[in-house]
Amino acid sequence: MKSVFFSTILAIAGALVSANDAFKNVVPKETKKPIPDHNPINVIKYTADPGVMVYDDTVYVYGTNDGITEIMDENPESNDYALIHTINVMSSKDLVNWVDHGTIPSAGKDGAAKWAQNSWAPTAAHKKINGKEKFFLYFANSGNGIGVLTSDSPTGPFEDPIGDYLISHDTPNCADITWLFDPAVFVDDDGSAYIYFGGGVPGEYDNHPLYKDAPLFERPRTLRVAKLGDDMISLATEPVLLDAPWPYEDSGIHKADGIYYYTYCTSWNAKSPFGAARIGMMASKNPLGPFEFVDTIFNNPGDFFVVTGNNHHTVIPFHDKWYIFYHSEWLNLQNFGEAKGYRTTHVNELPYVDGKFLNATGTLEGVPQLFNVDAFETQTAALMAWEAGCSTNGLGHTTVTYQKGEWSGVSGVDFAEGADAIEIVAQSKNGAVIQVSIDSVEGEVLGYVEIPASDKMETVFAEIAPVKGVKNVFFLASDEVTVDTWEFGHTDDYYLG
Repeated sequence: MKSVFFSTILAIAGALVSANDAFKNVVPKETKKPIPDHNPINVIKYTADPGVMVYDDTVYVYGTNDGITEIMDENPESNDYALIHTINVMSSKDLVNWVDHGTIPSAGKDGAAKWAQNSWAPTAAHKKINGKEKFFLYFANSGNGIGVLTSDSPTGPFEDPIGDYLISHDTPNCADITWLFDPAVFVDDDGSAYIYFGGGVPGEYDNHPLYKDAPLFERPRTLRVAKLGDDMISLATEPVLLDAPWPYEDSGIHKADGIYYYTYCTSWNAKSPFGAARIGMMASKNPLGPFEFVDTIFNNPGDFFVVTGNNHHTVIPFHDKWYIFYHSEWLNLQNFGEAKGYRTTHVNELPYVDGKFLNATGTLEGVPQLFNVDAFETQTAALMAWEAGCSTNGLGHTTVTYQKGEWSGVSGVDFAEGADAIEIVAQSKNGAVIQVSIDSVEGEVLGYVEIPASDKMETVFAEIAPVKGVKNVFFLASDEVTVDTWEFGHTDDYYLG
């Protein structure tokens, strides 16, 4: 068990009675995400427009930051997208437990791209450049153009390498794009990279002089694709038309069995043969097209979660299956009693049978956990499948702060042949106790970890009731406490003198 850089405190089982007393007046906070469910993937924050990248056997999700649940009013005003200038980032190895890595300051006076007012609908990619892995975060400045940020880490910090738009209405063949936003980036097997973007319908909202009386719903010609430069922050070719039928917004791109699939959100128009705002799919043998329409692969989230709203997605392969990430307004409906435009990210499997993508179904159940969490490895406290009330701190490596009655839960923790001790790295200004239980936050109590009053992180050891096999594990706080990491083990691993 590791305990470097922190002073070590030993909490012995004889203190269990007093620790238990600390919870006599503690009522676990209610969660809107029941324990069996895996969607939404993160309920600490409202995260929309998920752009998804796979790197080092880990799935990273980047999304428009619609708001942080814990600091929002019980009845907030409707979401004002014009105020959004940060990007949420989270990651998972098993698609059920997610690490909240914090919020990236991407645009505005405090953001990396100070020239941009907004950062909407991000997407990310990685590529080795000069022998070093680099990470690229593309975003939309409202509907005015695409920017790009770079980092040496998938979780930042990010910086702006060009100080301006990567793509704007001044870019060749882009002047007539109604909404120049919603980028999707694909890095092919040979290292070549491509960017897809655009949307909107001329004449629908923009009082277009030619089409204001007859908007071009069926063929608006507002989608584009271009090859990126080797540096990923320039264009190698001029953007070309991606002529999709009945498009609206939300570009996506993936490749399966040598075929490139461009995906997008279809029109809301009642005449559309595809239904309102569904995810349509086109196919080509060339990443630059031309693409031919295949079918729709995902209905509007309102078909599954009551509230009909805009539809934004990413499709990825991961461990021999295909998944579709999307957002819905389900959580804000639960929290506020009505839909106010605050969205959260979900994931479900996208069926791929005999070389054909079938229609995916949105569910609150989500997807099965791909791998168990190793109880004997140091785990970040920000790893969780469920939570109620807690918040994360920092960017990249994050800690978790709990107030009285707040808790988090981790799915599928593997104790193998057994553990009877836990080590937690935490800090509490006035001292606190963390209750460790299995099955649910009010389930069988394994033990208590007493965090002493301190202004710095302390490594605290406690004995627990023996536990083995695979369990869901929950951490409940008696008072305010910030937790960095946890790890289970055996009492024989510790010096108790």
